[in-house]
Amino acid sequence: MVFMKKKKIFILLPDGVGLRNFAFTSFVAIGKKLGWEVIFWNNTPFDLKKLNYKEIKLNGKPRAKTDLIKRAKINMELDHFTKKFNDPVYQDYKFPPSRKGLKNKVKNVLVSVYCRLFNGAEGLKKIRSKLQDSERKGKYYTSCIEILKTEKPDYIFCTNQRSLNAIAPLTAARDLGIPNGSFIFSWDNLPKATLIVEPDTYFVWSENMKRELLDYYPHIDRSQIAVTGTPQFEPHFEEKFLKPKEVFYKENNLDKEKEYLCFSGDDITTSPDDPQYLQDVAESVESLNKQGYNLGIIFRRCPVDFSDRYDMVLKKYKNLIIPLEPKWKKMGEDWNKILPTEDDQELLINTIFHTSAVINVGSSMVFDFALFGKPCLFINYDVPDQQRENWSTSKIYKFVHFRTMPAKDAVIFLNSKEEVAEKILQALHTPERFAEKAKKWFYIINKESAEHASERIWKKINAVYKKEMSPTYH
Repeated sequence: MVFMKKKKIFILLPDGVGLRNFAFTSFVAIGKKLGWEVIFWNNTPFDLKKLNYKEIKLNGKPRAKTDLIKRAKINMELDHFTKKFNDPVYQDYKFPPSRKGLKNKVKNVLVSVYCRLFNGAEGLKKIRSKLQDSERKGKYYTSCIEILKTEKPDYIFCTNQRSLNAIAPLTAARDLGIPNGSFIFSWDNLPKATLIVEPDTYFVWSENMKRELLDYYPHIDRSQIAVTGTPQFEPHFEEKFLKPKEVFYKENNLDKEKEYLCFSGDDITTSPDDPQYLQDVAESVESLNKQGYNLGIIFRRCPVDFSDRYDMVLKKYKNLIIPLEPKWKKMGEDWNKILPTEDDQELLINTIFHTSAVINVGSSMVFDFALFGKPCLFINYDVPDQQRENWSTSKIYKFVHFRTMPAKDAVIFLNSKEEVAEKILQALHTPERFAEKAKKWFYIINKESAEHASERIWKKINAVYKKEMSPTYH
């Protein structure tokens, strides 16, 4: 009797951002049904054994030189995109480097040297290779090689393309001839030049993202790209997460007579004036309530924002604003050590389900709400007495990913504090007018039948495996 070797896949978690998509969805269960032994190659402090998942800890860290090369590559690519597309917006994706201390100053000089040495299209090709060459000289790469030789997985699936920690494992996989792929994590990532890894296969959200990938990286072949959608929206289609109104309201001390709006905060870099915007919304809701409405605000902060910057507003409007803290765990000081939990998935879905609209500065929450038929209001004005260098809402909405919006009224733009109340009423009285167009936008940036993204990813992985195992292929 001949026994077939069970298919084995490593799901590479170079950091915590992939947990929500691939550990807290049905992704693993689907893979197991297809006959895969699923093992997380885990570089996060999260203990996946608590979820009854198999895991191998990924120990080690990238070389310091690799980080410098990565920084140079990003700056060089953004300069290249600026020239290629004759579009200055790519310069706005650059983060000003820290100039504090001698160490940072030396690093900045070295990054500038790399940029000068590897200028132009040919230079970019060389700098991409140097990322992998640098990692091959480190202990981290060696440990990855040893694990792969011992475990002999049939496929490596990386959960995001932007992590420095992913270079060594994927380079090791390619050097050993192990098929591999990487998921593009977010709808706005490619214009930012955050493609750090070079896998065999790129898993993208949509045909639009596929076009982006080919435009920005013409050396990638079309056959290397799989359009699958993203698993991050799959839980929105599962009724098991939904709680009755009376249960959700009681659990979170909400007033059962009130209709709630959601204000979702951004991180302090994306929206430094969020506390003032929250206050503006609170004042507008207060004025509407004086006119006979009975509205409240649920405040969901950015999960990686543990600052006290909202405290004064929350205290002032404690009878109006109910903060529902995201259920993420802080497992280190760096932002990527603040990790999502399964419980937060349920909290987010019920916050959407039990509120009537969402208000924020340019957040992808527009799509979460659109899937539930709820409108989104984008804040589109600057705080008058704040003079912020290199930041403005007008700058935010010029970013490339907002150009995919099919109609201006896919969202409701709040162009001044004075019109917030009026436009909240628009959202409440004609939600379908905006939500339907937002849903059309969603299916531009993400493949339709969003609930089947995981299945499509596994279908591609299976196809690669079958091709590899075919006698004619070898």
